[in-house]
Amino acid sequence: MLLTAKGGIMEEKNIPDIVVGRLPLYLRALQQMVQAGGKLTSSQELAERLGVSAAQIRKDLSQFGEFGKQGTGYNVKYLLETIRRILHVDRDWDVVMVGAGELGSAVARYRGFTDRGFTIKMIFDSDPAKVGQVIGGYTILDSAEMGKLISEHGIQMAMLTVPASEAQAVTDRLVKAGIKAILNYAPITINVPEGVHIQYIDPALHLQRMAYYIHPV
Repeated sequence: MLLTAKGGIMEEKNIPDIVVGRLPLYLRALQQMVQAGGKLTSSQELAERLGVSAAQIRKDLSQFGEFGKQGTGYNVKYLLETIRRILHVDRDWDVVMVGAGELGSAVARYRGFTDRGFTIKMIFDSDPAKVGQVIGGYTILDSAEMGKLISEHGIQMAMLTVPASEAQAVTDRLVKAGIKAILNYAPITINVPEGVHIQYIDPALHLQRMAYYIHPV
């Protein structure tokens, strides 16, 4: 949902989730352009980089206002900063991760979150043998303390790297502690109350989707 100004009055505008889902792709391309010293770009150049039609890019951006001039294009830095504000990643977000198994350990060691606005603040696990160990520079905390610590620090985002059999129960505890957004790596659909947003990452699911397009030998 976005607040837009019309006649001096702020109005709420519902933005389709599929449009919101493309904004991080635009943001990544713009960040690459800035790093390369780019000053101006066009919907056509973005389209060629991302495999999305220029018309789709213009339509998506028009949901949030006017950002470029016909014949001139977009100011790369301005568009990047505007999309960051739209996505609320013009600030740093603290994130907790639950699950310190093989997948969780790999995610903890990934260094691509910080420069994009996200910091893993705490990692929890219910296995006593893992509590106190250090992965990726983080000391694993006992999940029994999870609700209290999340509430105390006012954290609103979480990553879930627990087995599918534990995912729903852990999610219920996260929501109760105040978590509003969850990135779920477990291969299971989770039920969350209204007002809590969830995204899924399941590599096997995407491999199955890609397999459709390959003709067996």
